Amino acid sequence: MTAATRGAAQRLLATFLGEDAHYRASATNYGDGGLPALERALDLFLAHPEIGFVWLARSAGGDIVGACVACYAVSTSRGSLVVKLDDVTIDPRWQGQGVGSAMLGALAGHLRAEGISRIDTACHRANAGAWRFYERLGFRPLDEERISMLV
Repeated sequence: MTAATRGAAQRLLATFLGEDAHYRASATNYGDGGLPALERALDLFLAHPEIGFVWLARSAGGDIVGACVACYAVSTSRGSLVVKLDDVTIDPRWQGQGVGSAMLGALAGHLRAEGISRIDTACHRANAGAWRFYERLGFRPLDEERISMLV
């Protein structure tokens, strides 16, 4: 994401955060701050690219049709940087056309070239379609439950 593509990223991510039933089921526990929080987060990514970035997918015509958030973390088990993947979303008009697979495939290639050796993400247990999507891409369950505490 750049300053020029911030608006498109915000539109896609705001739709996901506002309408995805699986996210909304946990939004209170996440401390969801709505659109103002999303705007602050996008500003942080632009000001501090060392913490992570928003990865975008474009259609052949150049329209931004997908987005995901990638944040860097240190893994003690890998002894290196890894990426925490959040808010993977594809414009509904483009779903089922391989955009998500292409977007995450390109992201994985980019991260591999940067020396990142693992991508972690979370998936709502009831979101069977997302589970199938991630498993097709090579993600494997960790048999852990993601938990959160607001401070």
